[in-house]
Amino acid sequence: MDAESIRQQMPGLIRGHIPSNVRSFKLSIFDGVPQKSAMGFFIDPQPFEGTVIAKTDEIVVVQTGRTAFAALNRTRLTEDPDEGVRVHVAPYARRRFDGQRADTPEEKTQIDAEGRPYTVQSWILGSAPAKLPIPQPRCPELQALIEQLECLPAPDRFRCITHLMVDAGARDFTWVDPLPDDIFKTPPAISFTVSSEKFQGRVTVLYRRGLDLYAVELSRNGEIIQQVEDVYVNNLGQVLERLIDDRNWLRIEVRCLPMAKKHRTARK
Repeated sequence: MDAESIRQQMPGLIRGHIPSNVRSFKLSIFDGVPQKSAMGFFIDPQPFEGTVIAKTDEIVVVQTGRTAFAALNRTRLTEDPDEGVRVHVAPYARRRFDGQRADTPEEKTQIDAEGRPYTVQSWILGSAPAKLPIPQPRCPELQALIEQLECLPAPDRFRCITHLMVDAGARDFTWVDPLPDDIFKTPPAISFTVSSEKFQGRVTVLYRRGLDLYAVELSRNGEIIQQVEDVYVNNLGQVLERLIDDRNWLRIEVRCLPMAKKHRTARK
């Protein structure tokens, strides 16, 4: 989608939907491309509601305020609403394994000097972590794998690898946390179930101590159906994307809302 072309089309598309004395309007474009703030951080847009006022072959235009509009890439919508319909729009936002948005402030309970508990919320500007639901391991190699999955970027450079895992429906985590003497016999590993259009089954990421590399296994019903060996850490995101990422996260969720009922005024 050509953003500049869309901006040039907008005055004609929204004519008749803004007051005649208005000389400017706000436009947001949603086409699956991650957005950045004025400070250069990736941001996760909030859901919004509005009314469809125009459609072209490329876009659906939603009026979200008196002089505010959103242009949605029509090929990425989960529904193709008609003009005049009020809609709820939820562009993609990175999420955590508990289902919450990844930019949700973290809460911690602390105790004051008098022994009373209080809650502290913390949020790091530009941060949207998706922490693995795995306790602190004793094995340094397993800890390194956890940190790499949480911090290394996915190939799209917007998500981290753990966001990619969330989007593939990762759940039911298990892990192997060996003692140093057992690292060859029982390699450090993280295993989880995914459910995407690309693959449904069990995924295991193993650390190969002798080669200092990873292996990724796909299995179903206890049988290994695909195995990728000799995976360097900087290729881990690419391998997982190829195996489990169906790219449905690029879809823009659109839900048509029921029309408001008009109340009739009783005649006297």
